[in-house]
Amino acid sequence: MKVIVLIKANQDSEAGKMPGEALLREMGNFNEELVKAGIMLAGEGLHPSAKGKRMVLKGAGRSFVDGPFANTQEIVAGFWIWQVKSMNEAMAWARRIPNPDQNDGEIELRPVLSDEDFGDALTPEILEQANRLRAQTEDGRARS
Repeated sequence: MKVIVLIKANQDSEAGKMPGEALLREMGNFNEELVKAGIMLAGEGLHPSAKGKRMVLKGAGRSFVDGPFANTQEIVAGFWIWQVKSMNEAMAWARRIPNPDQNDGEIELRPVLSDEDFGDALTPEILEQANRLRAQTEDGRARS
């Protein structure tokens, strides 16, 4: 199963304060363990919400709101996508996420939907299209 691991923002990340050398080193080592174990599919940090936009959907309309956004604990500061056997395995890896400065924070783990989760709405035609697009996306990443 795929799991997205959402690193919640804090005052420092929203202020644009970059992590220190100790955290970068430990996180690099942790990421290396994830890759060697075949767990990590992707992972990135994000700029503060002040540099972002939110699109608001109202019926057929679309509008954008400039950051920063309120309620820091609801903002994502980074993410991983992991391939694990179970949520318990994801939780075991999450317990190992480095926190050398002992900062308070929150990390959210959520299963990524699979094709089976969509039931009958995922017709053979839609599934073929999704598989084709996945293959093209993976092929495009290989060329980068």
